[in-house]
Amino acid sequence: MSLEGIKIGFAVSGSFCTFHKAFEQARRLKDKKAELTPIFSFNAASIDTRFGKAADNISTLENICGSKAILTLEDAEPIGPKRMFDIFVIVPCTATTMGKLANAIYDTPVTLGAKSHLRSQRPVLICASTNDALSASAKNIGTLLNFKHFFFVPIAQDDCETKPRSLSADFDKLPDSIEAALKGFQLQPIFF
Repeated sequence: MSLEGIKIGFAVSGSFCTFHKAFEQARRLKDKKAELTPIFSFNAASIDTRFGKAADNISTLENICGSKAILTLEDAEPIGPKRMFDIFVIVPCTATTMGKLANAIYDTPVTLGAKSHLRSQRPVLICASTNDALSASAKNIGTLLNFKHFFFVPIAQDDCETKPRSLSADFDKLPDSIEAALKGFQLQPIFF
């Protein structure tokens, strides 16, 4: 399947240490001629960290995508009614964002954008990155796996010695995961 012309909502939540991987994947998707629109959670759009300044991250992703970022609830709400995207990907998706989606809390541009996108029964793809995936957040991952139209990029333990409950998606599998989700399938194996 070609991604040429596929409209992707490219949402970013605050797993700041994986932003470089997310931006690399945005470049790959653009190389495949997908059309990307960046969307940032409030934290991802406003917190400066040792991994970069928020304004620089927004500017970098806008330049990669070639479009202005969605940064407000007002701008995220029309995503579904206007059928703006074929698929909504959250790269990276934090435990907080997964918890909000699993419990119907839509208080950031990313979560409201996903909820709005789901109105048209289109896929939401989660590229998880969280240190507590195999503890407190496990129930939210399980809940989302049971929701229709939610898909996951395959995930694995990223550092089982020092972070035994941490999982991170294989960001390199994002394009294949998008293609599978657009066909209504979960790329397997989910956990590797």
